Amino acid sequence: MKRRNFIRNSAIGGTGLGVIGMSLPLYSSPNSKIKIGLIGVGLRGRNHLNLLLRRDDVEVSCVCDIDPRAIEASNSMFVEQAKKKPKLYDKDEYSWKELLSKEKLDGVIISTPWKWHAEMAIASMKAGFYVGLEVPAALTVDDCWALVKTSEESGMPCMMLENVCYRRDVMGVLNMVRNNVFGELTHMECGYQHDLRFVKFNDGKTPYGKGVEFGENGYSESKWRTDHSVKRNGDLYPTHGIGPVAKMLGIERGNRFDYLTSMATKSRGLHKYIIDNGGPDHPNAKVDFKLGDVVTTLIQTSNGETVTLQHDTNLPRPYSLGFRVQGTQGIWMDLNKSIYIEGSSEKAHQWEEAQSWLEKFDHPLWKKFGEDAEGAGHGGMDFFVVHAFVESIKNGSQTPLDVYDAATWSVISPLSEMSIAQGSKPVEFPDFTKGKWKERIEVFALDDSY
Repeated sequence: MKRRNFIRNSAIGGTGLGVIGMSLPLYSSPNSKIKIGLIGVGLRGRNHLNLLLRRDDVEVSCVCDIDPRAIEASNSMFVEQAKKKPKLYDKDEYSWKELLSKEKLDGVIISTPWKWHAEMAIASMKAGFYVGLEVPAALTVDDCWALVKTSEESGMPCMMLENVCYRRDVMGVLNMVRNNVFGELTHMECGYQHDLRFVKFNDGKTPYGKGVEFGENGYSESKWRTDHSVKRNGDLYPTHGIGPVAKMLGIERGNRFDYLTSMATKSRGLHKYIIDNGGPDHPNAKVDFKLGDVVTTLIQTSNGETVTLQHDTNLPRPYSLGFRVQGTQGIWMDLNKSIYIEGSSEKAHQWEEAQSWLEKFDHPLWKKFGEDAEGAGHGGMDFFVVHAFVESIKNGSQTPLDVYDAATWSVISPLSEMSIAQGSKPVEFPDFTKGKWKERIEVFALDDSY
């Protein structure tokens, strides 16, 4: 039985492959286009728009955003691709509600500031639409539960668009894990280690990367993202790292995260950036940033593995997600692009370049769609996450990344905030599957479908 048919039949049968007990609508006509609406067409939303406009099986029928520059930029993309212009919803910050009530869609892709994600996704599922949701899916424990409850009750999938799960080397390593190359897994490391000071401060006037404005005076992400650094202290952006690791560990599918403990360094990086670029007398030099420069979270799984997760966005550093996959037979690390497999590596106790291993275990999805992914964002992995969302709608199947993934990975943020506030005390993970994790089996990237 083909993978997508197996998933659809199993989901309808309530075996726990997808949203527990849900019944999915089968896309009606393979000869017509599915209709997708976009809520948010900033930089990230336009990345998704570009990929959707490249497809012959998709019509982007409506767009919602309140930034005139974003609307103008997205409209030009329709013209360049010779596509029919969408209906616009751009009156105010609640125009998305009008879109959901008036449009007949198959799916909605949400690429807005974080605070809107859960509310918009919940409303979209209640309206009967598949949801493709940017990361993180929610900011609070209650909102994570609300996403799960709504998906279960409405029967509509909610796929968090975690593109790093589709990164080529990550998928190659996933393939190695599934082929027992590393033996039994014991420890994993990952994180979001990316200097974002140039993103958090910009007024749209000074050269990009040299501004010191945010909030009302900011431009693009600096309008909202920096405010999280002012008010919150925790791992604010965990999913790029934890998503791939969770897939390798079988989280919510025979394994789960039991508890975490988090700690944060002092906060110095953003203040120094303001002083260096705006001077000591700049008003923002008086802002007290709550977010520690480096937040470290340790996670214990029910099967006995440990995970180290780091958030590091406010200091000068090269980009790295810091992946480390370690088991009883060997180890892979992305930072030095190296691997060591006992009994197979040429020299004992010495690293070797991982490239030949990655080529040997290149995932079937990349072998099949590598050329199609050329030109897509983030090294091509954006193609795969959009492709998976579209194909799931067309096949009436559960999405390969489901609402339980979205909730479990996103809840790390509020749990880490709780742990830090309590002196790094352990905090238990909610069981969003209510015990079904013991029976659920993996469906993500099992072949070259999606």
